[in-house]
Amino acid sequence: MIKGKAVRIESKDIYVLTEKNKELRCSLPGKFKKKYNLKKDKLRTLDIVAVGDYVEVELAAADHGIIKKIEERRNYISRKAPRIKGSGIRGGRLEQIIAANLDLFIHVASINEPEFNNRFVDRMIVIAESSNVEFALLINKIDLAEPVEYQKWEKLYNKLGYKVILTSAEEKMNIDAVKDLIAGKTTLLWGQSGVGKSSIANEIEPRINLKVGEISDFSGKGKHTTVTSRLIRLENNTEIIDTPGVRELEPFGIKKEDLGHYFVEFGDFIPECKFNSCTHFHEPGCAVRSAVESGEITAERYESYLNLLQTVEEDIIF
Repeated sequence: MIKGKAVRIESKDIYVLTEKNKELRCSLPGKFKKKYNLKKDKLRTLDIVAVGDYVEVELAAADHGIIKKIEERRNYISRKAPRIKGSGIRGGRLEQIIAANLDLFIHVASINEPEFNNRFVDRMIVIAESSNVEFALLINKIDLAEPVEYQKWEKLYNKLGYKVILTSAEEKMNIDAVKDLIAGKTTLLWGQSGVGKSSIANEIEPRINLKVGEISDFSGKGKHTTVTSRLIRLENNTEIIDTPGVRELEPFGIKKEDLGHYFVEFGDFIPECKFNSCTHFHEPGCAVRSAVESGEITAERYESYLNLLQTVEEDIIF
């Protein structure tokens, strides 16, 4: 048996980086496919193996292996997957796993081109908090904005306890700070299309040479350049996972009454709410709403919360 880590998945091929740093093309035996057949078992996830999974492989040929065991995940980052026609799933949405066994999740945003979207950032934070993965925010393209535009968001998220790094891949600003943050860790880089994830990765390690995209003139949104998640191993036990750009994002499997616990500033006020199952929307005696009115919770964050409250899952049926 050979041990390794899944670093790339393309159709039915799973590429595993072995302990000897050799990339091996692998496949799944029928027993795994049968176990995870969505039509029969209606399991919640699309993914049998995810990038970052530790696996055991049996060699079938010099350049091909069969995955025999998938180790239990320490953690993972996921979202609601698009609906699948003919999947046999009625009600609710399946889970799409982005990456597993992480030390750090960096959400890469841009201050302009595309414009900074704090609601999108807050959704990323909820995913990180609910997955118990350390979160950091990287605001890129600061060369395209006045300081007042990005300092507002830097101050807000720093106050909440999240690491914020202001960067410009174009001007090579604060790349060393990013390198220091990810050193010795397995880090997921995830964000909207066009924000500069691949450009940042290329500045961290030029030999990566990831394809860099551009902004669509028609939509103002990024064009997809990364087509599949890919784990890249650097020096000194440092690994980064580059991901396809995402345009729509909904956290998976969060109940309305639990959502507030993933907004860290709500924590001091939730115990004071009149009802244990308070959703902090319309219930009387809500201490969170009172904190918003008094300015102890920002209006921007509360609006993000209300926006997300409308989309969290209520009717997962399996």
